[in-house]
Amino acid sequence: MTTFTLRVARAGQDDGELTALPERVYNLGSATVDPASALAHQEEVADVGVRIAFDRPAPRVYPMSVNSVTTDDTIGVHSGRTSGEVELVLVVQDGEVYVGVGSDHTDRELERHSIIWAKQYCPSVLGRRVRPLADVEAAWDRLVLESEVDGELYQRSPASVFLPPRDVIAALGARITDLPKSYLVYCGTYTSLDKRIRFGTRWTARLRDPEGDSLELDYAVVDLLAEVEPDHRVPLRPTDQ
Repeated sequence: MTTFTLRVARAGQDDGELTALPERVYNLGSATVDPASALAHQEEVADVGVRIAFDRPAPRVYPMSVNSVTTDDTIGVHSGRTSGEVELVLVVQDGEVYVGVGSDHTDRELERHSIIWAKQYCPSVLGRRVRPLADVEAAWDRLVLESEVDGELYQRSPASVFLPPRDVIAALGARITDLPKSYLVYCGTYTSLDKRIRFGTRWTARLRDPEGDSLELDYAVVDLLAEVEPDHRVPLRPTDQ
């Protein structure tokens, strides 16, 4: 079983420790309070050839294997067309809920063929610190989600544009046949500032509380195929031969 050792940030206290053993990972799409506010992100992924299943009601659920999530500082991919995005992450352990920050790193070329396959292929990165749900709810209206790519600001939005954590859990309960006691939820993302998908080698994501503690992650992306001499690289697709 995949195990994550996380730190729990509590107001006015030293960080505690949480051992999370999720049975499932659920990645959500279009999990915004106002469905229309998700349109800009849908348009920017459409610009790189991604098709969304609009015949399925939002928030759409993309179930992932637990071993597709990592807290590592470096992830390996096989092309230069992968990108991250900041997301709220719910860590539900034996019914207790914690909120963290993550990046749903995605191979955009593969995503043109299947969103689920693309998300499963690239590791989803999880920050190592989380906050109890009660602390996050008390600060909800002032929380800000941000991401950077190669040192440049990429995304910024209020956390409140997304469904509150309890509403996310309720939506999952209506969509999942047998919701386990321990799982992770990536709660979707918002459009980039310039409304276009960016590619890069270093990604930073944060859930920022202007009046309190902020949660962050930072990771590098390595194109593993680029490490192979050009004449010996296996093509990504047969048509590349």
